[in-house]
Amino acid sequence: MSEPFGNNASVNFGEHMSIIIKNLNKVYPNGYHALKDINLEIPSGMFGLLGPNGAGKSTLMRILVALMEPSSGEVEMYGCNLLKERQEVRRILGDLPQDFRFFAKFKVVEYLDYAARLSGMTDGRKRKQAVADMLEQVGLYEVRERYASKLSGGMKRRLGIAQALIHEPKVIIVDEPTTGLDPEERIRFRNLLTQVSGNDITIILSTHIVGDISSSCTNMALLNKGEVSFRGSPEEMLKRAEGKVWRLIVSNEEYKQISMKYPVISTIPRGRNWEIQVVADELSGYKAEPFAPNLEHAYVYFMESKLDLWLND
Repeated sequence: MSEPFGNNASVNFGEHMSIIIKNLNKVYPNGYHALKDINLEIPSGMFGLLGPNGAGKSTLMRILVALMEPSSGEVEMYGCNLLKERQEVRRILGDLPQDFRFFAKFKVVEYLDYAARLSGMTDGRKRKQAVADMLEQVGLYEVRERYASKLSGGMKRRLGIAQALIHEPKVIIVDEPTTGLDPEERIRFRNLLTQVSGNDITIILSTHIVGDISSSCTNMALLNKGEVSFRGSPEEMLKRAEGKVWRLIVSNEEYKQISMKYPVISTIPRGRNWEIQVVADELSGYKAEPFAPNLEHAYVYFMESKLDLWLND
């Protein structure tokens, strides 16, 4: 069992965990406290980092990929201290940033070969085979001679994960990987990450899209205003919303009244009325029926009832 609320809960930093974050803080020169005493254990598999914009996710990601130093605290990856053993950490780390870029003049196969050489793969024969195998794995082998700049958005993301995987890292960090993808590519990319995570690899998926977490992650944390507000499994978070989601048919006037009091998750026109889904502890004065929650409902319920954020933002 995990302790969902706050940063004051004790954390067992066991050797079985692949990433250990202890009392991590980041204060920017202007005094902004972006991360506040972050304590997390991140095992192998898919780990989701969820939170609204400004929660501190990007700051944490930049620290984990060694692009930024924390103000205080420690991070260990597979026994390597991030601050003291940066080169060792970089060898076991793969990164797919949100603004992944590449040299437009490279073909797909050329770019991945270039990335492989940068990662230290010096044996040409082995590197050529590794590149071919990786392109096959991510579904880009048939377009290997296409210029990378001509790929679709989804293909570019798959090329990004290929360059993150080419040196067989232990940890992969991906930041908002499905933003801007169409539904088919989003599903394909999530399935690819899930497949990769089955190889005793830790994948940290930072996102504000709840569906990415519910579809692929076995463990997660909710970050808000620089603090860990929840850590556990998606199922544990989902339980918090059981009996807290309601479906009802309302008039225009009733809809206006309800939307001022409660978070409305779904709105479907029904003739002159509306079918809506509302997140609330109880809904008195209206003819409502309970509705089975999903993780998006749970996220909204948590943000509204536990953190008092939804209606006050």
